Amino acid sequence: MTDRVSEAVGPGYRVERVDGSDGVAALRFAGELRFRQCFQSWKGVRELTQPAASRMRLDLSRVDHLDGAATALLLELKNELASAGAQTDIVGADGPVRAMLELYGAHAKRPSQKPPPVKIGILDQIGRETLELVRESNALDFVGDVAVAGVRALRRPSLVNWADIPRLMERAGADGVPIVLMIGFLVGLVTAFQAAIQLQQFGASIFVADLVGLSMTRELGPLMTAIIVAGRSGAAFSAELGTMRVSEEIDALRTLGLDPYHFLVFPRVIALALVLPLLTVFADVVGIAGGLLVATVKLDLTYNAYLAQTQQAVNLWDVFSGVAKTAVFAVNIALIACQRGLATRGGAEGVGRATTSAVVTSLFAIVLVDAIFTVLFNAFGR
Repeated sequence: MTDRVSEAVGPGYRVERVDGSDGVAALRFAGELRFRQCFQSWKGVRELTQPAASRMRLDLSRVDHLDGAATALLLELKNELASAGAQTDIVGADGPVRAMLELYGAHAKRPSQKPPPVKIGILDQIGRETLELVRESNALDFVGDVAVAGVRALRRPSLVNWADIPRLMERAGADGVPIVLMIGFLVGLVTAFQAAIQLQQFGASIFVADLVGLSMTRELGPLMTAIIVAGRSGAAFSAELGTMRVSEEIDALRTLGLDPYHFLVFPRVIALALVLPLLTVFADVVGIAGGLLVATVKLDLTYNAYLAQTQQAVNLWDVFSGVAKTAVFAVNIALIACQRGLATRGGAEGVGRATTSAVVTSLFAIVLVDAIFTVLFNAFGR
């Protein structure tokens, strides 16, 4: 038999006290514990603890959100009960709520499962180091956390830090236009030179326009732009988040009740997904311009003939397929860079390792995704 003594209600949360026949009293918290909402009504919560039982439990199993200041209030309440002679435990915390309590030392951190070092062979050591690298990356955990945060953002779009997106778009897009234009122009120039040497032998110089136009719009433009952005913006994202991680700024955000995925990850994903297709279009245009320069100077073709042949060879699907790929490239680059940054450990050296890993993994993912798109387009006859 239990006897429900009383209940305290505040903005966004509720607390009820349940006294058990075994002398154990439980304070059951529910809702969102935010300092601004619960500070004014916290007096009612403290009144629920009187009279104090010999054993008290603070049950947080139904708490959806807990910020740093509210955690301080809970710990102060626990210390008051302990001073009054009551054995007090905080129970039921899980997920972000438990992480917040661990940050404040209210819960002991889970023990490490890393086995003690033993003498092993070189092949065994390579395998162990590979598995350890996969574990440290926390890729599956990151994907799950991003998926959960994405669902919450869809329900409450105001959680996303939209104000940061224009600044990130300027850094990843506008500031990267010069290097993208230069690389795109040189790639088109080199491709046209290489094609001209072979096509001139067959009197088919005009088809340089076909080769440059199709290669730039379908493959080289999207691929080179994504590689540039991965080495430039992807490395920057990983270094920024890695520095924030080792300097405990990520923990500070959680203390303020801000989700790092909503505040840091999603704005970077959205910014890259918006600017990378635009950069790809610019790279396509200047790449074709590079081919035009070679055609007019080396092959003695006219501007009108080259542009007319390009227009005939390149259709809207060729451009769209390349731009569509870059949107997927952008999401891969941003997620990999943010994951490596948030998983950083070990100070400045760890930041360097995370940045290197982010760039290398992003390049591998870009080539892999590009290969998948190529196989799919070929399978559907596109």
